[in-house]
Amino acid sequence: MHCHERVEHKGWALRVLALLTVAMVGLIPWADTASAHGSIVNPASRNYDCWNRWGSDHLNPNMQQQDPMCWQAWQDNPNAMWNWNGLYKNNVGGNHQAHVPDGRLCSGGHAENGRYRSLDTPGPWKTTNVGSNFTLHLYDQASHGADYFRVYVTRQGYNPETQPLRWSDLELVRQTGSYAPAQNISFGVSAPGRSGHHVVFTIWKASHMDQTYYICSDVNF
Repeated sequence: MHCHERVEHKGWALRVLALLTVAMVGLIPWADTASAHGSIVNPASRNYDCWNRWGSDHLNPNMQQQDPMCWQAWQDNPNAMWNWNGLYKNNVGGNHQAHVPDGRLCSGGHAENGRYRSLDTPGPWKTTNVGSNFTLHLYDQASHGADYFRVYVTRQGYNPETQPLRWSDLELVRQTGSYAPAQNISFGVSAPGRSGHHVVFTIWKASHMDQTYYICSDVNF
């Protein structure tokens, strides 16, 4: 083989190797990312909402004025948004209040070593408009299924812009039965007698193991 032929052959081989590498990377699931678990996507959880609006532009300084609650969350720990559906605790045994104390409900009791603590911060979180009857939509790429969902809504008079969330601020409005494994689960909720900014607090007990998700969604009735 002549010298220039060897060079061309080597270049061709490197291009093929590069293409194979890209293809293989596409097949490798990223560990501990948003593809691994699930969360409420409508009405959007706090960190899903921040990821959905700013994930492709999270370094934009305009966020500080336009969306201050997402700004403080991105500044505190960007992984709380990149891992928007990893907010869970294992081995809770159904004893939610013992594992998730007042003031730390939206972070799942500082789950994952406090990764999600910024979600506990009171303030003008962006809201999803809902009526007294609305639908919750869980997206779970891993299809864990559910032993149950418990859905709470804050009582009229609670101010999410100034008050840390406590169990006593919540009213249980829906407890479901079990759901078979699926990527999308939706069910209706009724929370009459409310107006303005409220927090929907969802407990999702996954079926595949003792794994419980704690999810805050901001709504405007």
